[in-house]
Amino acid sequence: MPQTAITLSTHGQGLYEFTDEAAEFVRTAAAGGEGLLTVFVRHTSCSLLIQENADPDVKTDLKTFFSRLVPPSSDPSMRWVVHTMEGPDDMPAHIKSALTQVSIGIPVTYGRLALGTWQGIYLFEHRDRPHRREIVLHFSA
Repeated sequence: MPQTAITLSTHGQGLYEFTDEAAEFVRTAAAGGEGLLTVFVRHTSCSLLIQENADPDVKTDLKTFFSRLVPPSSDPSMRWVVHTMEGPDDMPAHIKSALTQVSIGIPVTYGRLALGTWQGIYLFEHRDRPHRREIVLHFSA
């Protein structure tokens, strides 16, 4: 069962696509066969999404929506937040991660990801500062 890890460098909140890296791993690991790609991010303040990759406005709107849904802990509506040691974006990042997912499964058919035409695989960074995020890719036949 092949497995690898990739590292993505982020430069603040937003969606970072890594579909091509995952597809390349699957091409080698699946060898034309069928199975399942499991994608797992090893962090608690970012998450994973399968999302539209055609119109960049989708990424902008998602980032705006989550910022409105869970504002920084410095916002008056977030006075209840206790975990503030790592800055006003930290606890909101953990909440956003809890609302999304840190692991996703994608079917593999004929050695290719069975994604839809406009679907891409994204790391959703929830922190303001740059980070290096590790993503584990695991193929099961």
